[in-house]
Order: sequence, then structure tokens, then C-alpha cells
Amino acid sequence: MSIKKSKNSSRENDPYAKREAAQYETPLPSRELILQVLSDQGIPLSTEQLYVLLDIDTSEREIFGKRLNAMEREGQIIRNRKGALCLPEKIHLIPGVVFGHPDGFGFLVPDDKLKHPDDLFLGPREMAQVMHGDRAMVRMAGLDRKGRPEGRIVEVLERANKTLVGRVMRGQGVTIVAAEDKRINQDILIPYHLDMDAKVGQVVVVELTEQPSSHAMPMGKIVQILGNYADSGMEIEIALRKHKLPYEFTPQAIKQAESYSKTVQPADYKGRIDLRELPLITIDGETARDFDDAVFAEPQGKGWRLVVAIADVSFYVKPGDALDKEAFDRGNSVYFPRRVIPMLPEALSNGLCSLNPDVERLCMVCDMQVDGLGVVKQYKFYPSVMRSKARMTYTKVYEILQNPEGELAQEYTWLMPHLQHLYSVYQLMLKQREKRGAIEFESSETMMIFNDNSKIDKIVPSTRNEAHKLIEECMLAANVCAAEFLMSHEHPALYRIHEGPTPEKLEALRLFMGEFGFGVGGGEKPQAKDYGKLMARIKERPDAQLLQTVMLRSMQQAVYSPDNAGHFGLAYDAYAHFTSPIRRYPDLLIHRAIKAVVNGEKYNAKDWHGLGTHCSMTERRADDATRDVTNWLKCFYMQDKIGEVFEGTVAGVTSFGLFVALDEVYVEGLLHVTELGNDYFVFDKARHEMLGERSGMRYRLGDRLTIKVARVDLETSKMDFTLVSNGGLSNGKTKQVIDDTLSDIPSNQSAVEGESGKKTLRVSKPLVERIVESKPKTTRALEQAKKERSVSNNAKAKQPNAAKSAHQKPSAGKATKPPAKHKQRLKDQKNKGKPKR
Repeated sequence: MSIKKSKNSSRENDPYAKREAAQYETPLPSRELILQVLSDQGIPLSTEQLYVLLDIDTSEREIFGKRLNAMEREGQIIRNRKGALCLPEKIHLIPGVVFGHPDGFGFLVPDDKLKHPDDLFLGPREMAQVMHGDRAMVRMAGLDRKGRPEGRIVEVLERANKTLVGRVMRGQGVTIVAAEDKRINQDILIPYHLDMDAKVGQVVVVELTEQPSSHAMPMGKIVQILGNYADSGMEIEIALRKHKLPYEFTPQAIKQAESYSKTVQPADYKGRIDLRELPLITIDGETARDFDDAVFAEPQGKGWRLVVAIADVSFYVKPGDALDKEAFDRGNSVYFPRRVIPMLPEALSNGLCSLNPDVERLCMVCDMQVDGLGVVKQYKFYPSVMRSKARMTYTKVYEILQNPEGELAQEYTWLMPHLQHLYSVYQLMLKQREKRGAIEFESSETMMIFNDNSKIDKIVPSTRNEAHKLIEECMLAANVCAAEFLMSHEHPALYRIHEGPTPEKLEALRLFMGEFGFGVGGGEKPQAKDYGKLMARIKERPDAQLLQTVMLRSMQQAVYSPDNAGHFGLAYDAYAHFTSPIRRYPDLLIHRAIKAVVNGEKYNAKDWHGLGTHCSMTERRADDATRDVTNWLKCFYMQDKIGEVFEGTVAGVTSFGLFVALDEVYVEGLLHVTELGNDYFVFDKARHEMLGERSGMRYRLGDRLTIKVARVDLETSKMDFTLVSNGGLSNGKTKQVIDDTLSDIPSNQSAVEGESGKKTLRVSKPLVERIVESKPKTTRALEQAKKERSVSNNAKAKQPNAAKSAHQKPSAGKATKPPAKHKQRLKDQKNKGKPKR
């Protein structure tokens, strides 16, 4: 079939030609143009045909081929059996990222959510070929039994797991490693001579030598023994590797950091405004070591001058250098209990960049004029040199402000006027915050107190006082100025955006609040003010915590994006992160952009959308890792409290039970649906409640309960509770039916490990729902349940060598019995040096 050039898809008319020219010395046709050509032609094209259509000369062919390979690797294009290139959608293939589930199944999240809004269900057979995080090409295969779109894996585009962390298990002379990331269901087979003599139960790092396939489990070699599971700090070592957090600086980055002088040199003052005499101070937590920001305020006319000085990290970290690459990969510092993984080496983060007291430091300043109402009327940005006059803490500042005649205030007499000025500005800005309707949720954060053995001694609530809020308002003001500054100069930037609730979540919120006689204003697009008004109405209610929690869950997650969409929660039209460049890469990018505008230049970060996606990912990655560590430490803390009774609040309601947050110890665990009493309980998602059909007993978000700690599982970092107020476990009809229909659940396992599979309620949930729906026909439901279970067991009997799902893995220290074929495979590999397929 002949091909014809189209004017609209010619190289001369490439709409992204300027972008390509700015990024590359030898500009190529953009990816968008290549996709357009393939679309216009409507047929698969060979590489040679693309050369002709896009006027690729001989000298460009090699680099053009690399671009095509990258597009193929990322799933933008695909080769057919004849090697010709075509668009995946033309042959009904969908590229995306695989997300595994602990119970053996998974989902493919499509790259293009506009074309393919629904995730595709991947059954255990498909998941045997991939691991969590892999990129794959999937073909639609209809709907599964629950009506979900189901996929079949056609090709694995990219493997996400080159190494993983897990625990050693051994049985019948065969060594395997069970991944700590429970979303990875396959055990890793370790050849005899590649196990580093690791002991059963030890935590190790495995390098994968063979990825999983439809007919063989993955293989690997142990490359590092981290230690025993309960060793001090092991939970952090596991989290670092499980979430693929960079934790070791490259030699190049360390060399660059150490090449700088330990002090600021006079030559560095050039072009900077000298603020060394201005009484700027830092206010941070007691344990802080990296000081990003310093503040100062003084009366000016009928208003105030507010100075926010931020560490000038961009002076030391230049685009593309070793430190920049390291900072980009990390995206942000990660704060674990007792340990910090900094974005920059300590020589900078705690030294040369940190605004330590009584030493010269380079900074970028946001100098604001605030009127008598607390509105920022004017501002300017400029590079400066400063000298912090004091390293203050929130606790000290709060005590001084609360007790100006006290002993601590007398110690800081010279500082009192400056603190009072800052407090005055803060009070004015607080009124503006209330006026614009920013949402103020009451949060209950905690902190862990550790003993000399590095284990939790106790968990206590962390207080947020007026000093915290004072600094927060100063930082918010500077961040808003940064966003407005870059917008007014039409310079590309990364904004911190927080969009309003989705239509689905808004509808669910209105339905729930309507049950309490409340409405959410604002029509289809409510503003922060509408949420704020509702918050004010419910503030004094005894169930305020319940209502507030539901409101909070209705909102979307804040992300970084070059497309400004405003910040819903803070009620800002534009907002950016400027104030923490030591620990956040987006702030460093904002500094570079502001400096470029100040100097009459332009900072070209090439791919702002890619940067936004990456920085949003690293933020979520850090949150997930710290959550893992915190949950494990809390479980370890609760081990010796099994059998103890606590008061708590229902913090979450699901189809399989209630999550209860305990008062005294500030931990959360599961009260399973079978523990709720002698009744048939129906889950109402819209109302966030469980309702007993016969008794009318209702369990809702925010309810107060008395529970007993029944079980703590360190492997999954979860806890099980029983209900004390109802006499603990009930022996009524509901529990008996569930026990009869689900007796294949091991008695020593718990549903907290997931919602599906034999250990959990993915299998049992439909049965329980059928029992609930036909209460007078319990016997028929029981017979149906047993029939389904019989069918399930027959299916399993036909697959004697099927790999076990993650929830069937034995705990550390117990021997396993891998299938005999794997033993033979290991022997073959030892003899020949290469595993057979």
C-alpha cells in the first residue's frame, strides 16, 4: 500500500518544533508528530517509511531509532508481527502500569485515563507473568464475574523490580525469598550457590536474575543480608528498599558537596542585598537540623513589613549537576521516626545551606508590605546574605508569647518586640484566612517517644500551638507571592494545586450530610467557603469529628502541576512551594524560575509536566514509606498489650468490619464484621455504617466502642480487636453460618490481611451478602455456599503445581515445601550454570 505525505503532519509543521530545538542540539520530529503521522496514514508503517514521511536523513537515523525505541518501551507505539510500527489503540491494546494486590490478583492502570477511564482486572494467572509496578500491554478480554473490565497481558513493556527486599524461607533443601511488598505475590527461587548462606527468617536483598513468566516463577540471587526482622531500625531498612527510596548519595554528589567551603565566602555576596544586621530568626521543632526559613516583621506606615528569607539552595545546586540529579531522584527528604533521608548531603542540608544561627548564609528573600487588614499589597524577591540571630523553637516562642513576664521571656528580652510584631502580623493574616474561607480541619497527629533500645516507650499526641500557626501563615504568604510573581511574568513553573471534590465524591458527601440535616452549598462547584460554612455549623456537635472526617475524605489529593488550578483547601487562586528548597525539589525549581525572572532571563526546565508528575510521585512514595514504618512500630509496641481493653473511636467503616482508633495508645486496628454481634450486618457505603437487620444495631463512623486487643501481626503491620461492650465474640446464627460457609479460612489467620482470597473476605463477601439478602432462607444460602466452595476446591485440585498466593506464604522461620519441579530446576542450574525454562 502506498503512503502519501500530509502537509499537516510534515516535519516543517511540527507544532512542537520549538520545544525540540530548545531541548536537543539535533532536533528531531516530536513524539506527537510521529503519532500524528501513524494516525493519518491509518496503517502500520516500517521504520523506512517513517524516514520518508518525516524527512529523516542518514545522519539522523540512529538517534531517530532511539526515539522510536523509547516510544515503544513506553507503550506509545507497538510493532506488529512483521515489525511494522502502529498505534496500540488500532489493534485494541492498552498500555499501563500493573498494580498488584496481596491476594494474588491485580489491575492495569491505563496510561491514558481519558481514553480508558476504567482499570482492567488481572486475574492470578495474568499476574503470574508480572510484578507490581511493571509496565505492560494488555488486551481487553470482556468482563469478569463482578462486571469489571478484564485484561489479558500481551507484552511486558518494562520491568519495575530489578531488586527487592524479603525474608528467607527454606524447605526440603530449597531456598526462596518472600517479598516484603505484599503486592508482589511471587516467591523468588534462590539457587543453592547464590543464597550467601542466609538463615531462615533473615531479611535480605535479592537481585532478580529471571523475571516471572506464565510457566515459571522468578529466580534471583541474594546480594545483601540486612539482618534479623526484629533488629533495631530494620523496619526503615525494609521500607527504603520496598518503596525504592534512594538512600545512598552517589560519589559524584558527595564530591560536589564536599568541594564547597564550609563557610560562605565574601565573593559570594556579589549582587546580593546585605541583611546581616536584620534580626531574622528561625523557628522550628526541637529536633530540626535543617533550617530553610527565617522571618522578621516590623511596623511600616499603617501596616507591616514582613520578611521571609529562604535558604538559597539554587546557588549551590545547578541544573544537571550531580547534586541536582540526586535531588531530582529523591524529590524530597523523608522523615522517619529517629532517622531522616535527606534530599541533599548533610554538608549542605545541615551545613552550608541551613540558616544556622550566628553564621553568614545566602538566601532568597520575599519582602512583603502588609496593610492594616493583613493583605499583602506589594512584594519583591531578591538574593541576599543574612545572619540568623537566634535558633528558636515553637515551644519557646509559644511560651514567651503566652507569658511575656515569665523567666524565658526575660532571657529573650531583646527578642520580645520582634516576636510581638510577628504575632501581630499573624493575627491579621489569620483574619484574612477566615475571610477567604480556607478550610481548617482539626487534626490529631501523634509522636513516638523511644527508649534506649530504640523501641517505642509511648505514643503521645503532638500539640500544634500558635507559634506553629504563626510560621505557617508567614510561609503561606511567601508561597502565594511566588506563584503570583511567576504568573504575572508568564514564566513556566510548578504550582501546588488542590482541586475541588469530584462530582462522584460531592454527591456522596451531600447524601451523607443530608442524613444529618446539613447541605453543602456551592452547587456543582463548591468553594472552600462552602466547606468552611459547613464546618462552622457542625463545630460544636458531639459528632463533629465524624462529619469532619467524611468532609475531608471527599476532597482530592494535592499535586504538583505546571497548569495552575488553584488550591481548593487554602482558598488561593494560585499557590506554589517556595519555602523549603533544602527538603523539596519543587521549591528548588521555583527558586530557579524566580531568579531567572529577577535577572531578566528564562529558566528552561524542559518538561514541566514530567517534573510535576515525578515530584507528586516522590511525595506519595515518602508518605507510603513513613506510613509503613509507623504502622510496624505501632504493632511492635502493641505486642505485649494483647488481651488488654481500650476505649476507641470508629475511624473507618468497610464491608468487612470497622477500623477503630484507640484513645490511650493512638493506634488503629480492625474489628471484624463477625465480631459485631448476633445479627446480619449490612454495609451502607453512603452512610458509612454497618446496620444489623434484626436488631437495628448501628455502627457508624465516629462511634465510641470498648474493644480488646486480640491479635497483632507484625508481618502485615495490622491488629485485630474484639468487641467488649457486646460481650466479645458472639455465638449467634450469623457467626455460625459464616463459620460453616467459610471454614477453609485457617483459624489462626485474620481478615485484616486483605479483602479477598482464602484468608480474607474476597471469597466470603458475596456469600455473606447472599445470606444477608435472604435471611429467611439461611439454609439455602448455606447449601449454595458449600456448593461454591466444593467447586472452588475442585478447581484447585486440577492445578496441583499452581503458585501459592501471597497470603499463603508461611511466616518467617517456618519451612516451606516448594514443588519438586523447582528442586530439579535448581539442580539443573547448578550443574549447567544457567536455569532452564
